[in-house]
Amino acid sequence: MSSNVVVGFGEIMTRLSSPGFSRLRQCLPGTLDASFAGAESNIASAVAVLGGRSRYVTALPRNVLGDACVGFLGGFGVQTQHILRSDTGRMAQYFIETGAGQRPGRVLYDREHSTFSLTPGAAYDWEGALNDAAWLVITGISPALSPMAAEATLYAARQAKERGVRVCCDLNFRASLWNWEPGTPPRQLARRVMGSIMPHVDLLLTNPEQAEDVLGIPWNPETLGKGGDSGRISEIPITDSYGQAARRIGQAHPHIQQVVFTMRESLSASHNNLGALLYDLASDRVYLAPLIDGHYAPYQMQQIVDRLGAGDAFAGALLYAMHTPSLDNPQSALSFAVAAGCLAHTIPGDINLVTRSEVEALSAGDRSGRVMR
Repeated sequence: MSSNVVVGFGEIMTRLSSPGFSRLRQCLPGTLDASFAGAESNIASAVAVLGGRSRYVTALPRNVLGDACVGFLGGFGVQTQHILRSDTGRMAQYFIETGAGQRPGRVLYDREHSTFSLTPGAAYDWEGALNDAAWLVITGISPALSPMAAEATLYAARQAKERGVRVCCDLNFRASLWNWEPGTPPRQLARRVMGSIMPHVDLLLTNPEQAEDVLGIPWNPETLGKGGDSGRISEIPITDSYGQAARRIGQAHPHIQQVVFTMRESLSASHNNLGALLYDLASDRVYLAPLIDGHYAPYQMQQIVDRLGAGDAFAGALLYAMHTPSLDNPQSALSFAVAAGCLAHTIPGDINLVTRSEVEALSAGDRSGRVMR
């Protein structure tokens, strides 16, 4: 059997969201919508929903919440046999208010003393978990949770490299989580910890602002255009500015094979524009998506339903496309991924429940949203 399994490693949480666009204080006491989510599990689920093979590795409490979470992932086709169950710790959770118009969305984390954050890397069955694996997916979120979680993420990356498994890392800088070393500022702690992980990374997912936060690679908004989640990206020289930023990352970390940026323009909580860039170090070539007549033309998403998990949907679709005939060249894979990320904004919850044909239709240029009969 070919090695094409995407293995996600990280923490999954109970997601508790206020119904519709209501605020948490409007709902409590009352009812919240409950599900499960986490960056790495979202990516594994996205791969499985599209028809690929994925596996998830984490540690969950040995109770009914852990049971429900395992069943949730298995329902999407994610392989769950290497999830570690433990009597130590608890299920992490987070609360979310969905933003609308000029009111931003808000996330409140409740993750301390979780089972995952208290489990060492050596506790997992890496021999089995990485069997037939093409990719190990990690993020900058899990190492932010605790010293043990940071150690476990580095341990996982080392185990992958020892077995010839490529490592995909999404920097995903969350300043509010990097607080486990009193007296050390979040960026300083993130740079030190992620600096030890970066030598094992083959595919880096990020944006220029996160690269500056976590890797210390300068991003000058005045000369290159403003990146991350703001700015009129379509009004700046995309290939020059973002390509230059990606090359800087490649120069600082020449072991990386590809650098991928998601490029988001946040005009309001309900209206974003979305595109992406892929820089291939071996060919020194920059790819952009989506394209219309060969020119960069980001998706205009003017009625966002749920933004959380869209970056994970993009990552999962990218990894899926890289192992799918007819989608596996850089331009096709990037176009497929950004189309999947766009569609993820139309679906409540963190899991991107879209089919390959739906993604390919949008990637091919059908932006009409007409009813399919």
